[in-house]
Amino acid sequence: MENTVVVGAQFGDEGKAKITDLLAQNADVVIRYQGGSNAGHTVVLDNKKYKFHLIPSGILYDNKICFIGAGVVIKPDDFQKEIKELISEGISEERFKKALKVHPLAHVTMPWHIEVDGYSENALGANKIGTTKKGIGPTYTDKYARTGIRVEDLFCEETLSKKLDVILPLKNKMLTEVYNLHGYSKEVAMQICSEYREIFTPYVCFEWQKLLDDAKRNKTILFEGAQGVLLDIDYGTYPYVTSSNPIAGGAGVGASVGPLAIKEAVGVFKAYITRVGEGPFVTELTDETGEKIQKIGAEFGVTTGRPRRCGWFDAVIAKYSVLVGGISSVALTKLDVFDTFETIKLCTKYRNVKTNEVTEFYPTNVYTHCDYEPVYEEFAGWMCDTTNIKKYEDLPQNAKIYLKRLEDIVGAPIKIVSTGPDRDQTIFV
Repeated sequence: MENTVVVGAQFGDEGKAKITDLLAQNADVVIRYQGGSNAGHTVVLDNKKYKFHLIPSGILYDNKICFIGAGVVIKPDDFQKEIKELISEGISEERFKKALKVHPLAHVTMPWHIEVDGYSENALGANKIGTTKKGIGPTYTDKYARTGIRVEDLFCEETLSKKLDVILPLKNKMLTEVYNLHGYSKEVAMQICSEYREIFTPYVCFEWQKLLDDAKRNKTILFEGAQGVLLDIDYGTYPYVTSSNPIAGGAGVGASVGPLAIKEAVGVFKAYITRVGEGPFVTELTDETGEKIQKIGAEFGVTTGRPRRCGWFDAVIAKYSVLVGGISSVALTKLDVFDTFETIKLCTKYRNVKTNEVTEFYPTNVYTHCDYEPVYEEFAGWMCDTTNIKKYEDLPQNAKIYLKRLEDIVGAPIKIVSTGPDRDQTIFV
């Protein structure tokens, strides 16, 4: 396997963790390159579920380096909690000490970020974005305002002291006068940072340049993203987006390796499409069909438990994702959810209900999405169990017809088909 990035190609929650887990078997280093603990990934191994938020799912292997890159923002409490939970699930503490590395340039989510996130989301009322209120957006805001705290700052008291002298006066003014929240004294902030330093001490990798230089020359790297292309800060359904770049182009930046290190980008799609939180969704099903997909697919958020909104596969979005997401091949998950569907629909175009114009290109102004309705093609279902099929040629003919049409219209080859949550419920095409 060449260096590969796994990209969520819809609204996140496409099953990236399973695909990452499968590809990690042939990788030496697994790097998480963006996002924070607002993301959730589930891997099923031997009928046991492992839930990930910040830790690269390659930690399930005992011979991989798992690196949290500079593009990630880390909420220390969540980071520590996740490690403890995974240890309680049977992953050894020694494996974490040996394999898990944290980039010293990654930014730290501070308590005031969480407080501002909660206040801002609540203040938006009906116009809320649908964040998890974990402080991700405000952490990235401070990063780009050059007022953030990085992991390496926690390990230099002099640097940290100087930074807080600059950050706290402005931060406290905003907290108290804009958000009506309490401020932080320097003493309290230093104490918080001291506690965070203890959390990161076993994992921070100050030798990251040597590690990555060696990896680029001698090892295979798998880049793991969070969320999906349609939640990208630049190319997603703005403002209903995340605060980073899940696209393949964000991997080189967030992982500190540059774009030329990436040889393939696997876009992960569900056989249908889901979205959790607010924002436009042209093919959303609010009827019994949507409920059926949600129930069979167990569509509930890993991080929040929120039910996911469900709809038919949207090829307008898919083509857009392949274009801006840099996707070179497709992994399609949850094909088995359609095993009991007599008819399956596929959205190939949008029709503007005001002008009656039809487009196959994604309209980026999300405030106009309420003017569009999906134009569908219909396919006969296969009405049989696909969960134990191991070879593409053994799939029912109607399933192959559906997959071939998806492949043709999306514009990228389908190389992996998942028919269940376990590793062995996978077809390599």
